[in-house]
Amino acid sequence: MAERTVRRQARGLKRMAEILDAAEQVIAEIGYPDMTTNQVAARAGLSPGSLYQFFRNKEEILDGLVTRYTDGRRDFWESRLAAVTPEVPLEALVDGVVDESVAFKARSPAYWSLLYGSATGDKLAAASQQLHQAIAGQVAAMLRRRSPGLDEARALLMGTMAVAMVKAVMPLVSAAGPARAAELVAELKRALVAYLRNGPVTSNV
Repeated sequence: MAERTVRRQARGLKRMAEILDAAEQVIAEIGYPDMTTNQVAARAGLSPGSLYQFFRNKEEILDGLVTRYTDGRRDFWESRLAAVTPEVPLEALVDGVVDESVAFKARSPAYWSLLYGSATGDKLAAASQQLHQAIAGQVAAMLRRRSPGLDEARALLMGTMAVAMVKAVMPLVSAAGPARAAELVAELKRALVAYLRNGPVTSNV
């Protein structure tokens, strides 16, 4: 009985992951506001009734994606944080974060679609804020690890601003050709380094 229960749970988790994979594909193509549960079910190869066994509506799918993005990226951020020391040059820290952001945008366009949120959708706006705050918190932790004397509140503010800068530039990078995109990424890195180094922060940043 216990073995059958474990197998059912494993199958259920696998099916939930497949539904979220399908939702990511649909969101990447048409955006969350236009996504329907029927579209997700069709993409996942399920009937709408089968999908409703796991997610009752698109808002629950959104909650599942937010959890996937925040919990699923934790290992990456923890490994990156472990490598940060006061000796790490600020330029190297910024290079790593920006390069990973660009690569992750290519791998998970739905994530960025959700990160930008919507002024007209309270649920989507809340999800966007949650994702933004999660990244800002990770960036703040990296800044404090590199500069132990940096105030926690100040570090979080800096992390919030850094994420906002990356979000603002990413659409330009996506729309540009390879050469122009490289220029924009390089300029973004310079802007971030200048802000993090020359802003009103503690001297060891």
